Amino acid sequence: MAEMLHRRLPNGINVFIHPTKKFKTILVQLFFHRQLRREDVTQSALLPAVLQRGSAKYPSRRQLVLRLEELYGAELTADIVKKGERQLVVYTLDLVHDQYLPGENRILQEGLEILHELLTNPVLENGVFREEYVRQEKEQHEKVIKGLINDKIAYAIERCLQEMCREEPFSVFKYGTLEQLREIDATSLFGFYRRFMQESPAELHLSGDLEPEQTFALVQEIFRFDRGTEASVPPTQVHIPVKDVRYVTEELDVNQGKLVLGFRTGLTYADADYFALLLYNGILGGFPHSKLFQNVREKASLAYYAYSRLEKHKGLLLISSGIEFKNYEKTLAIIRKQIADMAAGNFSREDFDNTYNGLRNQFLVEEDNPAALINRTVDGILAGRVWTTTELLQKMQSVTRDDVVRVAEQVKLDTVYFMTRRGGA
Repeated sequence: MAEMLHRRLPNGINVFIHPTKKFKTILVQLFFHRQLRREDVTQSALLPAVLQRGSAKYPSRRQLVLRLEELYGAELTADIVKKGERQLVVYTLDLVHDQYLPGENRILQEGLEILHELLTNPVLENGVFREEYVRQEKEQHEKVIKGLINDKIAYAIERCLQEMCREEPFSVFKYGTLEQLREIDATSLFGFYRRFMQESPAELHLSGDLEPEQTFALVQEIFRFDRGTEASVPPTQVHIPVKDVRYVTEELDVNQGKLVLGFRTGLTYADADYFALLLYNGILGGFPHSKLFQNVREKASLAYYAYSRLEKHKGLLLISSGIEFKNYEKTLAIIRKQIADMAAGNFSREDFDNTYNGLRNQFLVEEDNPAALINRTVDGILAGRVWTTTELLQKMQSVTRDDVVRVAEQVKLDTVYFMTRRGGA
């Protein structure tokens, strides 16, 4: 990939152009950054759905879809992402490159114009959002919030994080709350939208076979709407001391227990030791050869699944497993032993090498995924340093066994969450 170009538009939007000849498509992603706050998280999460219902030029979803189809099946979607104590509203525009379409040379321009139109010229009624659109999207958003409980694995992880970080912004659910959702109407959401567009720090990423200067000039011409003063997003709280381990049990109508352990590592993607932590997590529970998979699931047959994962911008490590209710104490004991073994350096050279190779493969696979590369860039910007795949592999290669053990000694258990059957096991 050629060197990335970064420029800032007069209205404060940061533009990142990723030139590459690897793909036949152009991927455009626009990120709005918000502080993760209980008071407006639900409005932020609902807003993109309402904006995607149409614009003054394309006043219905059907008209918008037909217009995108004219651009050879272009896709425009929105998502809500949580990175540390930030809520990101992400718009994604996927386009076929002009050079593969004889006689076409305006696909990117027209796609960007549609995105700009949706963001800056929404469908209005009596000077605010159309009431019908807001009502319908509120109904859909209610299903999204309620839907978490139906995915018991995701629900258990979310509940562990809520309990573990209950006095920190990280405990806020990225889609918001039903209580806040009920209070939103067309007028209040439109008022929020105006503030959102004025104050939210924004990044526009474009990846594909692009000529950087020409592409930037095009973006500058289209995205020139006025914005106000950007609101600063406070840094994520990372160094929270662990006092006593918190044990939380929740009773639900379930047939399988869900055990989630939350640890504080004190290390994030911004730290030099993050790569040692990455290897630590991989050896512990990131792969089928890992200690959790082998010792909890395979040898002891205590878990239907057992794995660990990192929250790279918050400095947390989570272990998640599905178990029989009666195996709670046994599973907890074996998991604790794996943590103790890691801190004592009780892992083999084969464990280390297999993990390094697995992580190396993950980084190389990302090279074939423009969305993964943009996501990596966003992570790097938040961390204050953006790495190429070559640089990431060099960082990984420099990690030693002693580095992994040193990081292991910093991992502290904070919260144990157990979802069990209503009425006891």
